[in-house]
Parts: sequence; structure tokens; C-alpha cells
Amino acid sequence: MLPYTVNFKVSARTLTGALNAHNKAAVDWGWQGLIAYGCHSLVVVIDSSTAQTLQVLEKHKADVVKVKWARENYHHNIGSPYCLRLASADVNGKIIVWDVAAGVAQCEIQEHARPIQDVQWLWNQDASRDLLLAIHPPNYIVLWNADTGTKLWKKSYADNILSFSFDPFDPSHLTLLTSEGIVFISDFSPSKPPSGPGKKVYISSPHSSPAHNKLAAATGAKKALNKVKILITQEKPSAEFVTLNDCLQLAYLPSKRNHMLLLYPREILILDLEVNQTVGVIAIERTGVPFLQVIPCFQRDGLFCLHENGCITLRVRRSYSSVFTTSGDEPDPDPVQELTYDLRSQCDAIRVTKTVRPFSMVCCPVNENAAALIVSDGRVMIWELKSAVCSRNSRSSSSGVSPLYSPVSFCGIPVGVLQNKLPDLSLDNMIGQSAIAGEEQPKGSILQEVHLKFLLTGLLSGLPSPQFAIRMCPPLTTKNIKMYQPLLAVGTSNGSILVYHLTSGLLHKELSIHSCEVKGIEWTSLTGFLSFATSTPNNMGLVRNELQLVDLPTGRSIAFRGERGSDESPIEMIKVSHLKIPCVGYFEAIIRQYLAVVFKDKPLELWDVRTCTLLREMSKNFPAITALEWSPSHNLKSLKKKQLATREAMARQTVVSDTELSIVESSVISLLQEAESKSELSQNISAREHFVFTDNDGQVYHLTVEGNSVKDSARIPPDVQMVSSLRSGRNVTFRILDVDWCTSDKVILASDDGCIRVLEMSMKSTCFRMDEQELTEPVWCPYLLIPRASLALKAFLLHQPWNGWYSLDISHVDYPENEEIKTLLQEQLNSLSNDIKKLLLDPEFTLLQRCLLVSRLYGDESELHFWTVAAHYLHSLSQAKSGSTVVTKEAIPRDKLSNPLDICYDILCENAYFQKFQLERVNLQEVKRSTYDHTRKCTDQLLLLGQTDRAVQLLLETSADNQHYYCDSLKACLVTTVTSSGPSQSTIKLVATNMIANGKLAEGVQLLCLIDKAADACRYLQTYGEWNRAAWLAKVRLNSEECADVLKRWVDHLCSPQVNQKSKALLVLLSLGCFFSVAETLHSMRYFDRAALFVEACLEYGALEINEDTDILYEGVDAEGEEVT
Repeated sequence: MLPYTVNFKVSARTLTGALNAHNKAAVDWGWQGLIAYGCHSLVVVIDSSTAQTLQVLEKHKADVVKVKWARENYHHNIGSPYCLRLASADVNGKIIVWDVAAGVAQCEIQEHARPIQDVQWLWNQDASRDLLLAIHPPNYIVLWNADTGTKLWKKSYADNILSFSFDPFDPSHLTLLTSEGIVFISDFSPSKPPSGPGKKVYISSPHSSPAHNKLAAATGAKKALNKVKILITQEKPSAEFVTLNDCLQLAYLPSKRNHMLLLYPREILILDLEVNQTVGVIAIERTGVPFLQVIPCFQRDGLFCLHENGCITLRVRRSYSSVFTTSGDEPDPDPVQELTYDLRSQCDAIRVTKTVRPFSMVCCPVNENAAALIVSDGRVMIWELKSAVCSRNSRSSSSGVSPLYSPVSFCGIPVGVLQNKLPDLSLDNMIGQSAIAGEEQPKGSILQEVHLKFLLTGLLSGLPSPQFAIRMCPPLTTKNIKMYQPLLAVGTSNGSILVYHLTSGLLHKELSIHSCEVKGIEWTSLTGFLSFATSTPNNMGLVRNELQLVDLPTGRSIAFRGERGSDESPIEMIKVSHLKIPCVGYFEAIIRQYLAVVFKDKPLELWDVRTCTLLREMSKNFPAITALEWSPSHNLKSLKKKQLATREAMARQTVVSDTELSIVESSVISLLQEAESKSELSQNISAREHFVFTDNDGQVYHLTVEGNSVKDSARIPPDVQMVSSLRSGRNVTFRILDVDWCTSDKVILASDDGCIRVLEMSMKSTCFRMDEQELTEPVWCPYLLIPRASLALKAFLLHQPWNGWYSLDISHVDYPENEEIKTLLQEQLNSLSNDIKKLLLDPEFTLLQRCLLVSRLYGDESELHFWTVAAHYLHSLSQAKSGSTVVTKEAIPRDKLSNPLDICYDILCENAYFQKFQLERVNLQEVKRSTYDHTRKCTDQLLLLGQTDRAVQLLLETSADNQHYYCDSLKACLVTTVTSSGPSQSTIKLVATNMIANGKLAEGVQLLCLIDKAADACRYLQTYGEWNRAAWLAKVRLNSEECADVLKRWVDHLCSPQVNQKSKALLVLLSLGCFFSVAETLHSMRYFDRAALFVEACLEYGALEINEDTDILYEGVDAEGEEVT
């Protein structure tokens, strides 16, 4: 027979409550799937899927102001495993880098003793992923090595820095939001600080201009939007212009290059940094709720917005018809005049009060289909986005809002209607890209219109605001082991009592018992307790006392003292005796349990807990009690003798036979009940109990209680030896409100920071290991496994060559480590959702789709981008060749506009699609221009794009009083009369070369583009270090072959040791169709696991022909991969 086991393990933990005002921006959702947020000086880590607290980090001595998860944009292997790294910063300027799984601080950083304004991990370097950039007040940015705590460099600026944002498309571009404006830094590098002060610009009201006057003629809502348009100038605004200095947030748009948003309470401004002008305004109506925060999306051109009422809204850019013309076409008479973001979904608001208000919002960075709201009272609300296919009757008939369509592909590969897919997996699997990029839906399309809605999938509630009264349930014994649960009762200031299960740390039950603040709790058994509360004293110092007896399983409560309690001295404490003896038969029900009720200015009362009757009220000269405790020991031998004598006496009164057993049992019980009612028997079986108390002079009294008799036994001088102590001050930032024993070796502290801590005997705050936690729900988090196990689990999900089908049962796999690790792996597999399991077991789920899905499950940023681009171009190639074209080692797919790569991948998109997007963009810039400087920049872009007729029109708009009138007129003549052949071409090329040599790079490139020498222009741009600009020009002006040459030179540059961005180079090679080069580069980078999967996918899609070179590569990858694993 197996021994009976029960889980009563209680580990050191912290229950958190309401947040501090400093914690408002201290929240982050990591690629690992975990959410971290600050709670006073603590850092709380929760699981986003199950809303369970996994870790509470305690080492800061001041309130936490920032938390930031490390990015996962690197290749993971045994040397660089999946790990949980988190940086947190506090108001005293200290930054701590944590190993969250182990609960230990890896590094502590301190520069100044002022609050950290912002902090961010650098993610773009292949060489190092330990770099942390921080803003130290008032005006310093410092780059730290977060592994060693070494300061790499420090840079100061003229203005106070509030926050910063990296350009997601170019990590050398950093933007600072300062107290006076914006500072653009274009030479950020981990190796050295920025060279100059950066380009400082100001945000001001728009100047008057003909363009603005024309647009301002609109009426109604359009006129209201035009009034809030702003522009960026390099001149400090004069007094006549109102500076908009209440900017709440600055952020780049990750969905398209060179776009930035500025958040104000009542509008969001979308800026195009090419022309430094607003191209979109999201304004709130007069009766609308102001913004608090906005998070731009990467996968789709959408915005998650948080409002002051706690409502989260999703806005998606409106889709327009294609707006692009060639040089010979007339411009569109009604081009897109605004980037419009339509409201697509919103969640419920919260009830906002003086103490309850929304703090911050974070979005899932992997799937962008969920948002978490952090509330000031400690609640975390997780809202998940769900999609629903619209019926024809429910489709929106509004002309202003374009429909959203489901995407063609799932996990990078187009799928049929009947194939398995999970639309809610991520945002790009919910909304098709054509609804975002401005394309019209093809006729006869099978795409389905979808609606989006928010669903609350997780809620984590914190402790209420202090004051607290805490009491642990009776201790574990051999007699109650089968029903024991480690429950903690917490009395609150609003009269409710919360019962927590300390094994899991979750709320077990919440009971509304009292009408005023709970002052104390005493357990009477494992399933019941007494609690008391006192109202506010009146003028005479008298209160209303509430003493309730609560049955926990049913929640039933009764007034223990009946009608007593009005207008009397307040109760100071209650104490229940420990006598709980499991006797045989009816005696168990009549054993007394005593309750001592201590008042402030009133003698002690002694009650019988079982019958709720008053046994004794002490005399008025009884000493005032400051502390009281019952003895856990009893006179058990005397009690048993009394019980045995009573049984014998009752047995002599009757003769029992076997047939009369039931009759005798009933008569015995009736006799006992009668004896008890006459108070004859109850006194005879009362146990003698002891309690001690102290008075105001520190004297210790020892008294005995037997029935309703109280006897003074002795007065004992104090003799106490301190075991350990905890003092608020230098090392502890909180003040203790209440304390109790949790177990024989742990204590519980309730503190004024709204937290309850379970500590070891030494009372030192310690974190715990996450893998030792007892959780009520399984959590998918492979980061908690040891490195080799997490990689083995990943390999098992990706590839099972020993089977003809995929399985999620790992028991039959020979794992060389040990069986315990295999059990942990199986637990992780079991924790996957049924929808994910269905996809993984689907035989039609391709290898590329599996790689994409597993990269999402692991939150592997590097692999997610790699497999997204790889899946797109491998599938495009297979579609293009249609099984008949022989594939060479370097195959370049055709440019196709059907189902193109998302524009968020910018340079990696197909050329034709990229050109179309840039033409739409310059159209919008032309409409939004308001000054001559904007017009000049639009002209330059049009010339580079080959739109010469529109460029000439803008050049001729220059007024005669403008100092550039003569030059622009000549330039218009040049553009109109230039030819691509003849002596003029040689002259223009010579002039362009001279201009480039003399520092006029942009002008020289423009002249070369006029004579169709864009390839030469790209070479000049690359020579002068303008690699991104050269790639852009190649995509919009060159044919496929010439563009590939330019991009391959860029790849060589990215792979150079001084740049070391081989991961980006891999993506560029994928976009070129250079699949063999990709495999070779992966092998040279020692990414053997990814290389093996990629080669197999290429062979599956026919992207590599099987020859001697590919055989050697495949064998080398396979051999190296086996050696590593």
C-alpha cells in the first residue's frame, strides 16, 4: 500500500498589493512570455498565459521605476542558452541585472543617486548582448556592460533627458525626448559615445503657408484636425507660437521606416522624418477619454492605445486604393491626405477612483495579440485579441472604414480553407497585410472579412491597501495531516477577510464579514476562525465592536457575542485556546475551547467557543493586559481519567447485550445531553488550561482555567533570549504592521508597503528558484529548464526523423541525462494548449511552418525573423518555377505583388511592392507639405523615384521672392530637357562626380539618377558609408540584377568584423534568393541546428539542387550539429 502524501510545502514568498506612484512606468512584457512589473521596491514576475506569480525579486532599497527584459535576438545554443535576464532600476539610481529563474542578482550598477529615467537593452550586435543603455538624470546617457557592471562610455547633453527611442530599422539612430524638444543622434555606436550634440529640433505650431491655407479650407471635423497639425523646426519657437510641451511619449513606428509618433493627451501625431512633418493625426472627440500611452505594432500598422479610464483600444491604419503613377501619368486628383487609424476593437473600462487608476500597458512582443493593463491597486488584467469571421449581414456598410480581411497564409505559407490553422496565434495571422498596405482586394478573392474583439483571459489581484491583520491557520500535526492546508487569513481595512493558500500564493477565498476595519483574527480550527473589528471611536472613546465566528467552507458567519458590542471599550485582542482533542464518541463535541477577549478599558472576558456563551468576566481590579497567550500543553492524563470514570459510572446504570447495542448508545447520548444541560457532567470533564499575560509594568502572570474557574498560579519574571530581529531603517524600507508564525521555521510579516512576506527564521528577504514553485496550473516556459534540456525540447518539437509522424510523447525517446529531466520535458509538452498540440501533430504542417511556430513558442526573436523571411521567399520560389525550371545555386525569385512580404521588413520586400509603397508615401508627403523646406524634400524624393513631371511642378511653385527661385527654375529646365544619351549625359555625369567629390553627395546622386545612372549613384553612396540609402535607391530604381549586386556588396559590409551584423546579412541574402550562400553563412557562424533545418527545407522546396557542393555542405552541417548536441 502506498503511503498517504499531502502537499503542505510552504516556501519563502511575497504577496504583493497596491503599487506606488513611482512604479507607474515599471512594467515590461518580454519575448520569453513573462510580464515583470515593479511593486514598491519589489519586482514581480507573472506568467502571461495563466496569470500566476512566478517570482518576486527583492533587493532594491527604493521604489522601482523601470524594468526591462533582455531581448532574445541571438542564436541560442549550449554556450548561449535560453535564460531569463531582467534589468530593474530604482529612484536611487541603482540598476540590478537579475537571473530571474534562480532569483539572484547577477550585477549591480550605480552612477548617481537620482531616479533612472529610461533603460534599454541593445539588440542589434551579434558580438555582445550584454549592453545596457540608461538615462541618468539630469542629462547623461551611459552605456553599461550588464554582465560585469563596467561603464563603457558616458555622454552628456544640454537639456534634461526624459526618455529615448531607437530606430528599429537603423540602430545607429537614437532619438532623445528632452524637456525642450527632440534630439536626433545619427552616429550611435556601442564602441564609442556619439561625437556631437546631435540634431536638436523643436515642436511648434504650424507656420502659415499656401499649402496649409488650402488644406484649412476644410470644414467640420477636418478643420478641427488641421488645427492640431504641427511641424518640426530647428529654430526655437518664438513667443507667438504655442509650444506643445505636454508630450507624453515618443516612439518610432516599427511597421514602416522613418516614421515616429508623438503622444499627447488628446491626440497622436504621426511624423514622417523624411520631411519632418505630420502625416497623420489621431484626435479624440471633445467628450472622449484622453490617452495615457500608445504601443505601435510591428506586424501590422496598428496602435494599442491606453486611455485614462483603463480602456485599451486597437486602431488599425485604414486601407486605401493604390496611389501610384508613373512619370508620364497625371497626378491623382484626390490623393490620400491623411494617415487614418480606425478604431477596430476596445476592451471594457475600469472603475477609476482617487486610489484606483490605470498605470501602464504592455503588449505581447511575439504575437502582438494581447495587452496587459497594470492598475494602481495591484491588479494585472490580460486582454487577448480574438478574431471572428463576419457574416454578410454583419459586415460594415460604412464608407469611412475599410474592411479587415483574414490573411492568405498561416505561419508564412498560404493554406486552404479546410487546412488546420490558428487565426488567433498572432496579429499577422488575424489581419491580412493587404488591408494595411493599401492594396485593393483582388476580384474573386476567397478572403473572409473579420472583426476583432478583446477578451479578458487573465486577472491577477493584489492585496488591498494596508492596514492588515494576519493570522496563520493551526499548525500541521500527525492528526490533521490528511486535511491540512497552509491557509493565511488576512483582515483588511474595508472589513473583508482574504484567505490565501501559501503553497501556491493564490487567493483561496474572499469573505465580506465586517463593516469596518478588521483588527484581529484567531483560528478556532482548520476550517473556522474568529475575527473582530472596531468602528471609529465617538466623543467618549466608545466604539461598536464586531466579533464574528466564521465557517470557512460555507462562508457562514454569526455574531459571537450576540447583541453585545455597542458603545463599549474597543477590543484590543482575542486569543483562542489550543485544546482540540479528538475523543471517542460524544465527548469530542463537548470538550471546551476557550476564548479570551481583551478590551482597552474593560476587564477580560472568558468565553466558550463551542456554545458561544460567556463563562466569566473578570473583576474591575484585574490587571490591564498588553499581551496574552494560551499554553499549547494540557493536563491530558487528568482529563482522560475523568472521561473513563464517567463512562464506567454510566455503564453501571444499564446492562448491554449485543442485540441492545444501538438502544444503549442512544440512551448514553441522551444521558450525556441531560447531564450537560444541568452543568453536572461538563464541569467534571473540563480540562485545565493555562495562559500567560503581561501588564503595563512588564509583569508576567500565569493563570489556570478549568470550566469557569480562573486561578492565579504564579507571577513569573521575564526571561527571554532573542533569536533574530528585524529593524526598519537602513536595510529595510518598510514598517511592520503585524507578524505571525507560518511554520516552525518561517515567519509572516505584514508591512506598510502593502505586501505580506513569508521569511526564513533569520528574517532576511530572499528570492526563490522558479522551478521550485508549486503552481496550480502548468506553465509553458522552456526557459526554466536547464540549457541542454530546453534545446532538446526544441529539437523534439522541430524534427522527429525517427518517426513517420509527429508525437508529443517523449517517454519513448532515449534521453541520456536522467529520467527526472525527461519528466520535466513531458510536463512542458503537456502544458501546451490543445490548439497548439493539434497543429504540431498535423501531418500537413510543413517544416517551415513548424519552425515558425516553435520560434513563437520559445519567443526566439532571431529565429522568428529568419524563418518568416525564409518561408516567404522559399514558397515564392516554388510558386514561380512551378516544378519545371532548373534551380541554380543562386536563384532570384521574381517580383510579385500577390501576397508580398510585409512592409515592416522594409528593404527585404519585393522590389515592385517596395516601389509602390514609396510612391504612396511621397504622395502623402506632397499633400502634407507646409513650408518650402518640405517642398524641396518632396522634390528630391520624386527625382530619386523617377517622378520627373511631378518634381518639375513642385519646382515651379517656388515664389519669386524666395532666395532659391532662380536655382529652382533652372533645375526645372534641366529636369525637363535632360536626355539619357548624347553629350549632355557626359557633362551631367562629370558635374555629378565633382559635386560628390566636394561634399555634395545628395545633389550628385540626384543628377546621376536624372540620367539613369542609379547604379553608379548606389556605388557612390556605399563608398561614403550611406549603405541604407544605397539599398533604398537600388530597390526603387534598379532592375533585379543590378539591385542584387548592390545588396550583395551591402551583405559583405554587414559581415565585416567592424560591423558584425551577420544576422541582418542573412535576411538580405534570403530576400535575394541566395539560399546556398545562406546555408554556407549559417555554417560559418556555427548555427548548425538552423543550417540543417534550412537545408532540409530548401531541398523540400527544390531551392537547392542536389550536387557535390550541397552534399558536402549538408554532411558538414549534420556532423557538426551532432557534435554540438
